[in-house]
Amino acid sequence: MPDLNRILSAKTPLTLAAVARGAQPLVLADLARTAKGRAVFIAPDEAAMRAISETAAFFAPELDVIEFPAWDCLPYDRASPALSVSARRLAALHRLQIARQGPQLFVTTINALTQRVLTPFRIRESVRLLKTGMEISRESLIQLLQRQGYSRTDTVADAGEFAVRGSIFDIFPSGLEQGLRLDFFGDELETLRLFDPNSQRSVGSVTEHLLLPASEALLDEDSVKRFRTRYREQFGANATSDPLYQAVSDGRRLAGMEHWLPLFEERMVTLFDHLGGDDLLLIDTAAMGAAEERLTDISDYFASRSETSGKSAGSYRPLEPAALYLSRRELDAQLAGWPVHKSDIFAQPESAGVIDFGFAGARDFTPERARNSGGSGENVYAAAASHLHKVAKSGRKAILAAYSEGSRARIVSILGEAQAPAPALAETWQEALGLAARGVPVALVLPLETGFSSDEIELLTEQDILGDRLVRRKKKRKDADAFLAELSALTPGDLVVHMEHGIGRYEGLQSIPVGKSPHDCVMLSYAGGDKLYIPVENIDVLSRFGSGNETVALDRLGGEAWQRRRAKLKERIREIAHELLRTAAARALRTAPVLLPEQASYDQFSERFPWQETEDQERAIEQVLADLGEGKPMDRLVCGDVGFGKTEVAMRAAFVAAMAGQQVALIGPTTLLARQHHAGFVERFAGFPLNVGRLSRLVPESEARATKEGLTDGTMDIVIGTHALLSKSVKFKHLGLVIVDEEQHFGVTHKEKLKQLRADVHVLTLTATPIPRTLQMAMSGLRELSTIQTPPVDRLAVRTYVMEWDNMVMREALLREHHRGGQSFIVVPRIADMPDLEEWLRKTVPEVKFVAAHGQMSPSEVEERMSAFYEGKYDVLLSTTIVESGLDIPNANTIIIHRADRFGLAQLYQLRGRVGRSKL
Repeated sequence: MPDLNRILSAKTPLTLAAVARGAQPLVLADLARTAKGRAVFIAPDEAAMRAISETAAFFAPELDVIEFPAWDCLPYDRASPALSVSARRLAALHRLQIARQGPQLFVTTINALTQRVLTPFRIRESVRLLKTGMEISRESLIQLLQRQGYSRTDTVADAGEFAVRGSIFDIFPSGLEQGLRLDFFGDELETLRLFDPNSQRSVGSVTEHLLLPASEALLDEDSVKRFRTRYREQFGANATSDPLYQAVSDGRRLAGMEHWLPLFEERMVTLFDHLGGDDLLLIDTAAMGAAEERLTDISDYFASRSETSGKSAGSYRPLEPAALYLSRRELDAQLAGWPVHKSDIFAQPESAGVIDFGFAGARDFTPERARNSGGSGENVYAAAASHLHKVAKSGRKAILAAYSEGSRARIVSILGEAQAPAPALAETWQEALGLAARGVPVALVLPLETGFSSDEIELLTEQDILGDRLVRRKKKRKDADAFLAELSALTPGDLVVHMEHGIGRYEGLQSIPVGKSPHDCVMLSYAGGDKLYIPVENIDVLSRFGSGNETVALDRLGGEAWQRRRAKLKERIREIAHELLRTAAARALRTAPVLLPEQASYDQFSERFPWQETEDQERAIEQVLADLGEGKPMDRLVCGDVGFGKTEVAMRAAFVAAMAGQQVALIGPTTLLARQHHAGFVERFAGFPLNVGRLSRLVPESEARATKEGLTDGTMDIVIGTHALLSKSVKFKHLGLVIVDEEQHFGVTHKEKLKQLRADVHVLTLTATPIPRTLQMAMSGLRELSTIQTPPVDRLAVRTYVMEWDNMVMREALLREHHRGGQSFIVVPRIADMPDLEEWLRKTVPEVKFVAAHGQMSPSEVEERMSAFYEGKYDVLLSTTIVESGLDIPNANTIIIHRADRFGLAQLYQLRGRVGRSKL
């Protein structure tokens, strides 16, 4: 690595050339360790910022990394930035006001840099010190939290939220990884405890905490006065009827109010005003192009909002861009005031202003992958193993970076089989360098997306070897035993059932004095006004009442009615249990093929999964494979939210069964879902000695006939289809596994036919919204149950808005997705609704290309249109509910549901799952 002192002492901007993308965290870590002040890096986008912040500390464990993101909403949006984003921003700005205790790396994006921020003085004065022994009234603390932008909820789960339960305040403050639990005795703060928001359990205590705001728009008295005055001056006296003006005047928050932040503050500053004179600034060369695009978007959104400004009551009145954003001239002037060094991934001609770091990209294995046609991976792994050993023998350090412990174990095993010895294992960067210096390849867990190469070292990543994969960060799995998870689903007035006392009404939590200390209890009311208090630790005796609340009579405490109903129900349960046990016993006596994975090929198949498996997903896969190897017919239900990875569980099971010589049938409810599954299976199974066929009304007759013949003679290993698989003309030679996707869409007739298929075969059922009977069988143990409750890591939450039709909002939503290169769905309840929406799209959003599809079209036409949308030829798909089940288009992240009142709750849930399926 070149002499870093030249960079640290430079008075004019330098170009740091040949810094490969994967080497940026290493270079920045070294610069931060040697800089006099902090190192500041300006990334082109959020993904690049996260890639640096998540990996830089690995190269320098003593490094303090601060991440300053941009708002996660568009300029002039009707939505506010997420509370968690605002919390991270404020925490980062506050940390800049505190003296450094060691090397520090501040990472931000060009979007964040182009936006004005609160002044350092405002950041310092907006904090409040909480310490044990201080006195503050309950009402004063609630008002303080609301002024600081905290949102009141029943249970704290995310940054920027607070909850009040008697004398206990739960807060998830800005800048803290855990929640803060305040326990009061009267107005005196007795204890400050930390708690895990997932389990709601205390994990430690502190004596004091500096409470930061959760929102950048503070609603203190002075801010409200400033806003009212400036809003009238800016937009005239008629603007006082605007919902924003009225909400702020009342001290209430309104979605999107942060876009008028300059009206709340005496002045706004740039991020540069928060930095020190000794700080070292670097910018990615790609960020300057991103800045130009960002400033153009700001101008376009302002022009779009200005067209309708003031034309109707409550209309959007945007501020001039210069109020909240930097112009290009201002940005250039700010950058010119510092020696802002450029980081370039490419080599540059030698000159006085260029420092060559000598980092190129790692070895590219695309030719090997292409020759293998996405097959078993043997050529790729053999080439990777050979290359690592060649690098090690040449005297350079050979290092392999894996995404997780599990993926490292798999890939090291495969590389060891390809060429011994297998790479050695290291836990730290320093240990990896030490082992690699001995001439052996080394593998460590480091979530780098791409690797790098220099004269001294070559680092390969999983993505370099296997192609596109998404770097994922582990998140904590939620504690399913947390008792407050039940309470969070209840609101006062809901009906609940007590095991011993029957139906009562939930009235909320109440603190009851027990001895000298308060004790939280659940309060229930019963017929006649009786009250029952249940300690929160005994909440397992309660369950939610399933029916509507209007006509249900409450039980009496100590009455006989509940006991009589329990006795009748027990007798009925005995009768049903006898029948079910007889059926289950008969099934348990049957045998099924023992299906065990062949480890080498299974590891190679698993490595193709382009994401990191979540803990729940890994557990579900292990349970399914264990069932397949028991020799008894599997009957397992995999229940997980839409987009949580149930299909991958099915793929692993199908691979094991098919490689063991058994036929696999996957049945889906719609032709579109079957088409998508077929495309996914063909891609994943390519190169393995397995044939994948399909059967549905979209399949040409000649292909369908060939598939049926292959199933009959055993040459077709996997078939994917709809109800067509249940017809009498379909005969299997040795069916071993049936996979039923979205079981809730199949009727009674279809399920009877499925029973005939599954006499002695393994059955795997996938669903996000199980029907009550299926779920009850799983919960009672008659069917095995696997749940996937953990979302894919870094999956962005789907924001849901319920509103009347608004041309401006709809146009804005579609254009937002269009400008970011994404796609959108518009779903209507009836085919008759589609012509009006088509006309609206032509007139109101002529910038987008749209295509319509519905079930009354011919199979070939639906196939053609869906394929075109999937391939990105259209920006918007206008359709009926044919897209409801399982459709996976990661690039589509906006869905508009027209006349949502005409859809069922399960339909809306499934439709909502069509978007937010990636973080792209």
